[in-house]
Amino acid sequence: MIPFQNTWPYDIIMGDVYVPNCPFCAMDNVLLPMKPKELQVIHEGKKKLLVFPCCNNKINIIDTDRDYLLCDQPLR
Repeated sequence: MIPFQNTWPYDIIMGDVYVPNCPFCAMDNVLLPMKPKELQVIHEGKKKLLVFPCCNNKINIIDTDRDYLLCDQPLR
């Protein structure tokens, strides 16, 4: 079972990946430095280090689905 506290929602808008707010600094509508095609590669097993551009905090994304990024640390 996937631990819900290690997930964070995302949206794809006009070919860009956004999160509604940053889990670290709470800034709204953060544009992530990744493309939607990378989400499929992550889902297939590749991990990705993601640096939030708003506050430079880092998370490792280990899986994705249509709505959530799964990380290796609690975000909630």
